[in-house]
Amino acid sequence: MGQRVDLRVDGLTHDGQGVGRVDGMACFVPGALPGEMVAAQLVHRARRHWIAELVGVIEPAPERRQSPCILAQRCGGCSLQHLEDGAELAWKGSRVQQALERLGGLQSSVAPAVAAPASLGYRNRAIIPLERRDDGLVRAGYYRRGTHRIVNMNHCPVLDPRLDGLIAPLKADLSDAGWPVDRELEADGGLRHLALRLGQHTGELLLTLVSSHAELDQLPRWADRWLKRWPELVGVTLNLQPLATNTLLGPCTELVAGRSWLVERFAGLELRIASDTFFQVNTPQAERVVPLLQNALASQLPGLLIDAYCGIGTFGLPLARCGWRVHGLERNPEAVRLAEHNAAANGLEAVASFEAGAVAELLPTWLERCQAVFLDPPRKGLEPAVLEALRHQPPASLLYLSCDPATLARDLALLLEGELFALDQLQPLDFFPQTSHVETLAVLRRSDARPPAHG
Repeated sequence: MGQRVDLRVDGLTHDGQGVGRVDGMACFVPGALPGEMVAAQLVHRARRHWIAELVGVIEPAPERRQSPCILAQRCGGCSLQHLEDGAELAWKGSRVQQALERLGGLQSSVAPAVAAPASLGYRNRAIIPLERRDDGLVRAGYYRRGTHRIVNMNHCPVLDPRLDGLIAPLKADLSDAGWPVDRELEADGGLRHLALRLGQHTGELLLTLVSSHAELDQLPRWADRWLKRWPELVGVTLNLQPLATNTLLGPCTELVAGRSWLVERFAGLELRIASDTFFQVNTPQAERVVPLLQNALASQLPGLLIDAYCGIGTFGLPLARCGWRVHGLERNPEAVRLAEHNAAANGLEAVASFEAGAVAELLPTWLERCQAVFLDPPRKGLEPAVLEALRHQPPASLLYLSCDPATLARDLALLLEGELFALDQLQPLDFFPQTSHVETLAVLRRSDARPPAHG
């Protein structure tokens, strides 16, 4: 351990680490790029690979650039800031292609990835870990790669500047407030995370403190002070997460001052979004999904579309406005209430309905009646019961927005077995520039429902 080695980098892992070989074993080097000769220090030997730290770049790749963040080498939040935007986009497209081939056994054409409108300042949400130093000052920042050690920050280039500008003054206020900070629940509990959310088109802001308990002295007074200091701040909430878990937010959110939701304009609609409900973190890029969905459905007469994992109606409501009758399925009852409000607020309550419950339990009862299904599952992909239901009663069109190429490849391999469906389109989209993450829209048709070919 601690040995310094020079190695040639052959490629990138799925999470953006450079990979080469040392004594015949794979060696992962965060910050290294394919084609480079780098100096690295071996820090850990696992059963089949080494983990190393980048010491220096001996022969840089032509795609290497100066990272836009001064903390890039220490902070684990972004893994590809040293890679030029065009090369990053190309790698994300190839990552989807390789996942389909290697994990799904599929030979399918993948369209070039769609770049985000902005590669920096794009995030509308941040959940930032907190800790209090021995001198009483509060530190806030993301974790160093592979650890739970905070890299203290005052600025984050991928955050929308309207969020980024709040970090330093809020750190000072949290230091002055004197509240206990106990992120890892090692003592008596206290503050764990600072969460910020922005309506990028409206400018409305929400501030949420995540704590293991509600014993935060004079919190309402601090909340009132923040509302007066930042007029665009519409609400302060307290989220209670008492469990020692990697799930950042707990199930209970209390309103402290103002309101617990903000309004955002999305694809021509006004949506109400709460501090603890899911919404895509890159609003302009998410809006680009809407015409892709509309085009994918253009060959069908509008009928009933099931919006599975619908959240607050982000993608289902724009389709309802285009003539589809939409029924959304969502596990989170609060998200369903917001989706119902959003439908009514946009005059769509007659053509959009929503149901709270597990998708695996609700979906089979709707498949016989629907003409299309839109799926936007979490990173783990589709549950086996959902896949079984879709194969048992396949809709004419199946639209699947995935946030993980590996689970997408697994699910597509099962859906395409026996030629029940045909794969019409695979479109990667870069929702998270500077990171290894990539979204993909897959469009499938039931084999007997494909539109005739032209030409």
